[in-house]
Amino acid sequence: MFILGLTGSIGMGKSTTAKMFADEGVPVHDADAAVHRLYEGEATPLIEAAFPGTTGGGIVDRAKLGQRVLGDDAAIRKLEQIVHPLVMQVRERFLADAEASGAKIALLDVPLLYETGGDARCDAVVVVSAPAEVQKARSFERPGMTEAKFAAILAKQMPDADKRARADFVVDTSQGFDAARARVREILAQVGKINKKAV
Repeated sequence: MFILGLTGSIGMGKSTTAKMFADEGVPVHDADAAVHRLYEGEATPLIEAAFPGTTGGGIVDRAKLGQRVLGDDAAIRKLEQIVHPLVMQVRERFLADAEASGAKIALLDVPLLYETGGDARCDAVVVVSAPAEVQKARSFERPGMTEAKFAAILAKQMPDADKRARADFVVDTSQGFDAARARVREILAQVGKINKKAV
């Protein structure tokens, strides 16, 4: 089974692109969704122990946790040490299930794919991109987005130009849905022809 990584900075259209792959029949593992589920389940007691007062009613209060860790590198590292191994277990279960179901290609949708070294688990990487002004406009459509929050998120993410340089494929989402969907189909056709590179 060919493992395709999908990544892209905030506001680039990554979630929409992931859905386009799913629409083509590709099983998609959404790392953010996995984190959301963990924050409502097995990660909750671990996070409460590490960051007291950031959970309630058996789930993580993302706003409180965000206030506690944003801009604090040591706190972010501590949180990642709790969450990343759990996300990895979820991902490996997803890949095993996808392979068992006979999927030829599986997609790992991971916002910080390069930053966390997740690309090592992939046979090829798709980077979703758009010009900076489009990215900023989309990001500010999100509720609660501020200049400071936007800057903090960008600071955690590898610059778009670096991601594009490392990518096997790029989807430019500034050209509209039809162009992005055509590019997704093109990538899947190319991946179908690529021999799985040595892992």
